[in-house]
Amino acid sequence: MSAAIDVAARDGAYRIVVAAGMRRRLSRALAETGLSGRPVVVSSPRVWRAAGAGFGKVTPVLIPDGERAKTLATVARLYDRLLDRAADRGSTVVAVGGGVVGDMVGFAAATYLRGLALVHVPTTVMAQVDSAIGGKVGVNHARGKNLIGAFHAPSAVLVDPEVLSTLPRREFRSGLYEVIKYGLIADRGLLDLLDRHLAAVLTQRGPVLAEIIERSCRIKAAVVSEDEHEHGLRRILNFGHTLGHALEAATGYRRLRHGEAVGLGMRAALTLGVARGVTPRALADQAAALITRLGPLPSVVDVRTADALAAAGRDKKVVHGRLHFVVVTADGAATISDVSTRELTAALAAIGVRGR
Repeated sequence: MSAAIDVAARDGAYRIVVAAGMRRRLSRALAETGLSGRPVVVSSPRVWRAAGAGFGKVTPVLIPDGERAKTLATVARLYDRLLDRAADRGSTVVAVGGGVVGDMVGFAAATYLRGLALVHVPTTVMAQVDSAIGGKVGVNHARGKNLIGAFHAPSAVLVDPEVLSTLPRREFRSGLYEVIKYGLIADRGLLDLLDRHLAAVLTQRGPVLAEIIERSCRIKAAVVSEDEHEHGLRRILNFGHTLGHALEAATGYRRLRHGEAVGLGMRAALTLGVARGVTPRALADQAAALITRLGPLPSVVDVRTADALAAAGRDKKVVHGRLHFVVVTADGAATISDVSTRELTAALAAIGVRGR
């Protein structure tokens, strides 16, 4: 199984290649991107222990992983390692890992020597279908997620579905919440496919898994090609993320995997959409049931409502003081900017956030 998906970007189009066994042909795949510079592969100890053997004779730079390590301090350490490797403007930085590694390595590539070529080799579901595509890079701040960042389009995204078999079960399930998001905002057939074949997908291998990865990549590619810098259409990709990010920040990035936070955020957004009368109840029920089947999700009953609301108010989706909140409609997704504190409080209560 192999697919090539083109993505438009201001600094030049790039290609997503989805191919089983890609990581075993990394050198050849990099050469086929047309980049001639010496590659510097960057990963994390956790990722490299699990999947590094499949990449052959590669000596990576290793950086800390996890949301709490996604900081400017970690990026500064990576700058040191790039200097140690004598990386110059002809070098290519290759990010091998999940969304955190990709975001940090991408931010370093965007800012070191004012910009190096970047190739993503995503190793998690979340990274393969979402974070590696679209050029968003950055780090967290103590007051919110991804508040420091840039747009830096990759030169290529090399996706190997086979590497997903190396993931811990919780990490794999976490990424599937992002697939549910795509099904809700753009492709109900994808939602139905995951619903019908969830047991097969949860084996972490096989043709159905490869199909949902490819279809999700195509959705993300189509959206970011039309709206690279999130001025309009791209906002629909934030479905479930506004309150999801708020919950991550309110729990200190210790309790929730990003996908789990998105799963909780989607349940809250579905509740808000039904209350607004824009989300069909039958669709909300189907999605909520599928989210539950992927669980269990960590409890957030001890999170203070005020803390979650404060974090949401600092979200990067706030523009001119107005929060752009994404809801699902009968035809896909839409943004609303007049969501009230009362509505957000009720949506948080629906997922157990009731603390004062």
